[in-house]
Amino acid sequence: MPITRLTKVVMCFALGLFCLLVAFDNVFDYGTNYTFVQHVLSMDTTFPENGLKYRAITNPLAWQAAYAAIIAAEGFAGLLFVAGGIRLLRWRNASAADFNREKGYAVAGGALAFLIWFFGFTVVGGEWFAMWESKVWNGQEAAFRFYITALAVLIFLNQPDSEIPD
Repeated sequence: MPITRLTKVVMCFALGLFCLLVAFDNVFDYGTNYTFVQHVLSMDTTFPENGLKYRAITNPLAWQAAYAAIIAAEGFAGLLFVAGGIRLLRWRNASAADFNREKGYAVAGGALAFLIWFFGFTVVGGEWFAMWESKVWNGQEAAFRFYITALAVLIFLNQPDSEIPD
């Protein structure tokens, strides 16, 4: 099996484990990141004169729903990556067309991971809720590392694979 195919499989499993571990940590250490979600959505640590505070959400049920959606999406992204890694591992010695066709779950996992950490944390949290203004509750730097990693793997994963030489 060419090293490129094996690398794609390993990257899928690694990102799957990462996403599942993040979801696991958020469930079993619920309070830590729940507090983060609470502060970001309530915009209570943004600049005092912030004209965007009308967007703040101060309802604890909304905080819990948002946090539950984040955890579910992280877990689902992890499952998609793992399923993608399993499929690619099973098809590692197949024709290039068959191997390329089996990338769907992994690509979906990468797309979902990108949406969680870019759209969710950078667009929604960072800009809509002005998370960038908070010195304490600003997760944009961590989110950047996560979505850039997912994006890099997506780009690599989507490179067409060639036929395995005899």
